[in-house]
Order: sequence, then C-alpha cells, then structure tokens
Amino acid sequence: MAFATFVAACYSACNQTGCFALGAGAVDGDIEGDMGRGLIPPRLSGCLPRAETSVRRASANRAGHPPKKSWGQHMSSKGSASGTTADIKRALRVGVIGAGVMGSNHARVLAGLPGVVMVGVVDPLPEHRTRVTAFAGCRAFETLDDLLAEGVDAVTIAAPTHLHHEIALACIARKIHILVEKPVASTVEEGREIVTAARDAGVTLMVGHVERFNPAVAAIKQAISGEDILSIGITRVGPFPPRMSNVGVVIDLAVHDIDLIRWFTESDIVEVQPQLSSAVAEREDIALLQFRTASGVLAHINTNWLTPFKARSVTVATRGKYVMGDLLTRQVTECFGFKPDGSYSMRHLPVGHDEPLRAELIAFIDAVRGGKLPAVSGEEGVASLEIAIRCLESPARPAASTAHKGPRRVVG
Repeated sequence: MAFATFVAACYSACNQTGCFALGAGAVDGDIEGDMGRGLIPPRLSGCLPRAETSVRRASANRAGHPPKKSWGQHMSSKGSASGTTADIKRALRVGVIGAGVMGSNHARVLAGLPGVVMVGVVDPLPEHRTRVTAFAGCRAFETLDDLLAEGVDAVTIAAPTHLHHEIALACIARKIHILVEKPVASTVEEGREIVTAARDAGVTLMVGHVERFNPAVAAIKQAISGEDILSIGITRVGPFPPRMSNVGVVIDLAVHDIDLIRWFTESDIVEVQPQLSSAVAEREDIALLQFRTASGVLAHINTNWLTPFKARSVTVATRGKYVMGDLLTRQVTECFGFKPDGSYSMRHLPVGHDEPLRAELIAFIDAVRGGKLPAVSGEEGVASLEIAIRCLESPARPAASTAHKGPRRVVG
C-alpha cells in the first residue's frame, strides 16, 4: 500500500472530524484510567498477566528470561533486547501502525515483552514519532513501507478505523500476522474481506477487544461458567470525550459490551432493539440497547457521553447466582444460596491486578508463535461489528429539548 494514501486519508479524517490522533485513540473515546488504556508511566506496567490460561502458560514458559534493556536503549534489529542466542532464535519481530494514544501503548507494552523485538512504529506526524520514541524507546517510521522493509513477523494496527481494511490487506498480502484494534473495520463487508484474506494466507488475525482481558471481566466469566444465564446488564457511561470523533457511542463504547454479551453467553445475538438519541453530538451520544441471544438470554446496554463521571459495571443473573462487577475498581461480588425466605449469601471474588493490554498482546504473540486460534477471532470481531451496525440502523432521535445543542449549563 502506498503510504501517501494512508497519510491523505488520515488528513481527510482530520478535516472532517476536527481531530488527528493517528491510532485507536482517534476513534475510541473510552480510554480507561488504568494500565493499558491511557498514557501511563512505564514503571506501572510490570505486572504479569494471569487473566487467561493461555496468557498464564505463555508467561510461565518465558519465566527466567534475562530482563529487557531499559526503554532508553534501542533494541538491535538482529536480536532481542537480552541479546542471548536463545532469545535471538525465538524473537518475534513486531511493529505498530499508528502512534496515537492506543498505538503508543501498544509500543510501550510490546517493547517490554520477553522474546519480542519491537521493530518500530509508523506515523506520518513528526510529533507523534518523537513522542512514541521517547515514550516506548523504539524506532519510528514515517511510512508503512519503511517499517515493512525492516522485516516484521507481526503488526498491531491502531490506525483510524476507516484505514483498517487497506492496511490489514496490505500486511496480510506479505504474510504478516495482524492484531486489529476494535472495531475490525468500518463495514461488515470490509471485515469479512479481512477475515477471508487472513484465512487464505494462513496468518493469525486477532481483534483488539481489550475488555475481555480486564481481570474483573475474567472473574465474572469464571463465576458464570456452567451457569444457566438469564439476563445481563452492562453500563458504560462517562463525559463527552475531549477528542472529537466521527463515530457515536455505539461504535466507540457499546461494541465492547456487545462482544462481552456474546462471549459470556457463548451465543449469537438474534434480536436487537435499540433506542438512540443525540443530545450534544451530531451522532448518537445516548444509547439504550436491548438484545436477545439464540440461547434465550436477555441483555441490555446503557451507554452515553452525558454522565459527568465514568462508570463501568456488569451484572449477570443466572438460575443459581447473581454476579456484580465494577470494571473500574475491579471488584466482583457474587450472591448465591437463595432461600425461600429471601435470604442469601454473598462473597467477594478474587480478581487479578493485570494490565489488560499487556495480557491481550501476550495472547496475540502466543497465538502467532504457537499457531493457535487467537483469543478474539476475526469472525468474532465482525459479528460484534455487525450487531453494532444493526443498532445504528435505527436513526438517532434528537433529545427532548432541541432548542440549543451544546455543553450543559454550569450553575453558580
């Protein structure tokens, strides 16, 4: 792919939306205040992932490897940071496309993983390249061709969503394994083309639904395993994102929870009842979404950009228990042992302290190395995108008062 096309498309997006953050940050306004979602100090990213069995296995297999050099030292293109012969043989050469908020964090995490050579990051903006070089201690390239010329085995794509299709196909054509940030593409058709191309080329395709790797989500998933699920309720609300975007809350926020509903129930969503409204933004900034899965589970998502504080919560009702989880504080509580008199027992479940993005990227590397199915397949990413787009087929309605659109009035 000619990188001029990449740059031109990015600047076109900037002109249309009033923003230019090359990376998933340009689309994803749901940047959490924890490790893996925002620009955070490197010293906070050292915890080992435990959320997924495959991640635990990967970490255990690599235990005892010599530590990486500091991020201030550039890794040699001929080997891993540790420089041992064994590491050189095992090292996986990885690049990142996009140095926005999310792309910079991809680079930070990958630069610190054992057995990984962080080749570099692509971004057309000099200031982004300067920032990511200082932040992650890696090289930065102006063009995709420059990065690919260095030789990479895998890349993570954190460019704006409308560029995912073209970039993904270009990498797949070179037999490069890819992780594509959510949503996998702008349209279902483009997503399916990426999936088909990856399958035909025999390369790993993983979609970056990082919320699955939140330790609280993993604890909820384990708690409801084998249970007869009745209903799921998810709340994901917060203030209007400072970085303007060309998408609304359904693609930006609710797609996380559509994926979680499908993952929790291990069932397809067959009925969609969306209620959308636009109070401040041109696109929907309020969404109340109801679903029914093929297995009969009822689910709903409440998401908006109008709440003055962030809240992320999940509740799951089953025949035998009621599970409540706060995805920000990572507290998960289970109610069980319901008695005829209305009494019941309650306990707090153990939750890890892992960085979700680190766990996700280790799972991707593990899938590439072992030729395993990725934790979030391309097909799953397309399925969640398809449901989100179905929700958007019901046009957003104006909020109750349409006399004036703008920030809320400040009292006092």
